[in-house]
Order: sequence, then structure tokens, then C-alpha cells
Amino acid sequence: MDRSATSGAEAASPTDIVPGLDGVPRQRTAAGECAHVVAAETAPAAADTASVGVETALPAAAETASVAGEGTASAGPSPRRRVRPWRLLPTPTGTPFTLGYAVVLAVTSLFAELGDADLVERVLQGSSTDVAHLVQSPVHVLVASALWVAGGITSTYAIAFLLVLTALERRIGGWWTAGVFLLGHVLATLATEIPVGLSVLVGHLPESSLHRYDYGISFGVAASLGALAGLLTPWLRWTVLGTFGWMVVGDLIAFTDPLTNWGHLMALAIGVATWPLLRRSEDTGRAG
Repeated sequence: MDRSATSGAEAASPTDIVPGLDGVPRQRTAAGECAHVVAAETAPAAADTASVGVETALPAAAETASVAGEGTASAGPSPRRRVRPWRLLPTPTGTPFTLGYAVVLAVTSLFAELGDADLVERVLQGSSTDVAHLVQSPVHVLVASALWVAGGITSTYAIAFLLVLTALERRIGGWWTAGVFLLGHVLATLATEIPVGLSVLVGHLPESSLHRYDYGISFGVAASLGALAGLLTPWLRWTVLGTFGWMVVGDLIAFTDPLTNWGHLMALAIGVATWPLLRRSEDTGRAG
């Protein structure tokens, strides 16, 4: 046997040699040839696909991670709102109506405390919303009676005025707050004084009842409290209404000033009746 043929046979792998034909390389079959061609042509395409897949996957993964990070950040606990006690009191920019009204009440209270007793008596009498004055000059006395605080600037209703009207004005604005206060003040006054006039007319009360003192801000404050309750959370709403209602009922049972106490209860009901209107007003203000 030729030496070169032997060495070629030795170099060839056993699988490439056709049995029985020493030194002749094994011929590829048609199926094998197709497989090699397909593999050769598929390899670059697979490499390109893998490259594109990597290039596509990396930005997508980065974008997904970014969105996930943002979602995690937004889902985290929001910072706690700081308590600002000064917002309980009126300010020039936040609650101009309440602040201006409070200044007027402070001035009239100082006058009632420090002024000449006879002069103060005449002014208060002229500001009273009794039946006689309502018949003569209703607009004048309805406005004048709301400029005084019965019991002075340190009374319960003076403090309630600052807290309630400040909170209400921050929610619905100055014009709406003034409207609620005036509505409660006027309607509750008329609802208590008109029956007095009719009772005097039919002889159930003496004529002196036509000249009773009736002035102050308590009816307006009660109506504002009733209106504010409608803008609070349910638990706080019914707590406020229940507490104030219990106080009024206690005064009615004591029978110290039933006419004024009934006026407080009616003013509270007037404020409650404004809930639908004020809620729409608050939603409109937030949307704006």
C-alpha cells in the first residue's frame, strides 16, 4: 500500500472513511449536505436575531425598571402633613371676611365695656331686633344687631365665631360664609320674633314683650356651625351636631331664655339645610 495513502487514512477520522475502501474519504450524503448548508446560512441570521434581541431587550428592561422604580416611589408613604395651628384663626389673605368682622366685633365690645353706660344702653336698645324695631326699621336693626356680642368678646359665642367662621370661609370662601351667617341671623330672628308679635296681638303675652332686648351674633354662628358640619367627615359631623344640640336642649330644659334657645336650634337647622348647596360650591371651587 502506498505510504501517502496510508498516512491520509490515518489522518482521516474513522467516521469519514467508507468501510472496505481504504484511503478513500467518505462522501457526504445529500441530507448531510443540506444540513450543513442550512446550519451555515442560519448561524448568521441567528446571531443577528440574538443581537437585535439583546439591543431591544436592554432598553425595554431599563424602561421597565424605571417605571417600576417610579411606581415604587409613588406607592411609598406620602409625607405627613404638618399641623399649622395658626390656620384655626382668621388671616387677611385666607379669611378676609371673618377677620374684618372680628375687628368690628372687637371694637363694639370695647365700646360696650368702656363706653358711657347711658350711651351704651341707648345704642344697644336701638340695635335690638325686637318686634317694635322690626316693624319700624327692619333692615337697620337686623344689620345693627349683628354688630354686637352678647356677653363680650370673651364669651363662648365670640370664640366659636372665630373658629367656626374661619374654618367655613377656608372651605367655601368669604361670600358664601357671609351668606350663610346672614341667612341664619335673619331667618332665626324673624322665626322667633314674629310669634311674639302674634302672641301679643291675641293677648297671650303682655305688650312689654314687643320691646325685649334681642341682639348678638349667636344665631349666625349657630347657622355657620350647622353649615360647616356638612363639610366635615361623618364621624366629626355628627359629633359636632350632637354636642351643640345637647347644649341647646339643656338650655331649653333649664328654661332660662326659651325664645333665644329655640332660635339657636332653628339657626342650626338652617345651616344644615344649606348642605347640598355648599357641597356643590366646594366642589366647584376645587375644580376651578
